[in-house]
Amino acid sequence: MPQINETLPPNLRRPGRASQSNNVGRFEAHQRVVESDGWDIEEDAQLSRTEVSYERPRTVITRNTSPDLPFDRSINPYRGCEHGCIYCFARPSHAYLGLSPGLDFETRLIARPDAAKVLEKELRNPRYRPACIAIGTNTDPYQPIEGKHRVMRQILEVLQAFNHPVAIVTKGSLIERDIDILSDMAAKGLAQVGISVTSLDRNLSRAMEPRAPAPERRIKMIQRLADAGCPVKVMVAPLIPALSDHELEGILERAADAGAMAAEWIMLRLPREVSPLFREWLARAHPDRAARVMGHVRAMHGGQDYSADWGKRMRGEGQYAQIIARRFDVAARRLGLARKFPDLRTDLFAVPGRGRQLPLFGDDL
Repeated sequence: MPQINETLPPNLRRPGRASQSNNVGRFEAHQRVVESDGWDIEEDAQLSRTEVSYERPRTVITRNTSPDLPFDRSINPYRGCEHGCIYCFARPSHAYLGLSPGLDFETRLIARPDAAKVLEKELRNPRYRPACIAIGTNTDPYQPIEGKHRVMRQILEVLQAFNHPVAIVTKGSLIERDIDILSDMAAKGLAQVGISVTSLDRNLSRAMEPRAPAPERRIKMIQRLADAGCPVKVMVAPLIPALSDHELEGILERAADAGAMAAEWIMLRLPREVSPLFREWLARAHPDRAARVMGHVRAMHGGQDYSADWGKRMRGEGQYAQIIARRFDVAARRLGLARKFPDLRTDLFAVPGRGRQLPLFGDDL
């Protein structure tokens, strides 16, 4: 595992960013290390601006065969995520691009402006068989740059035209812009949404998720989607031991009052480069709790920061994980959230312009 590098001194903390390091990915041969020039001069904090580049994909539907995921295909409109959640398990994917899972993941983003056109081509393939497409399972499709680039909006327009089922997970309030499409698809049994709520504590949320909507804003998103007839699930994800675990019941109650129909929880996951980044953040933001948090994490993963074993990676194992699972089950049943959404429909799928036979001898016959 590469060592954390480019760690900034306290007076150069980057405002509005969760990660304060830019450690190179595991595939890079060289490290970059910040060294003092010897001059003891105060410097202003540096603002890390967001940069967006573009990718022209040949395919956009990603397939998976994981036995602990409820979908076999997904779409990522963007690579990297400006929300900058310090715990994001998608950070290591930036290493495949030769970029850092640290600050690069939050600031050097990649948009896929032709994604909708490529998706339409894939859906028109005669060999394509419909099944629910998941969006938001890696990086958030409604992160701030979506307001300008509208890649997600265009993808939804294609899915709506084909009557193709979609399940979305997000914490971005831009989803409200697309309620017109989502409510129409939901009425046909073609759409459902999961809203991620990590904490109701504004200060904790601001520190962990610096550019994501505030907790009360996400509760409002649940309400507006539910009022529009779109089935909404609250995602208590990730639940962080000794930091946000005490909020579990409170989050479920607020979500149920707002109109959520179901709930799910996922334990904190620290794969690959996420672990040192999270530990660095934890030591800076909550030094009094760092040992306790990581002690619980390691107890759930056989003494490691993370174990990727199927069936265990989402929830962990051991006594602490069992207690959380029991608390969730009790609260979800009490609040009417202990239900599963019905499967989205696939029988309505149709390729626009195909399947209608023209009359041989005119319309009057």
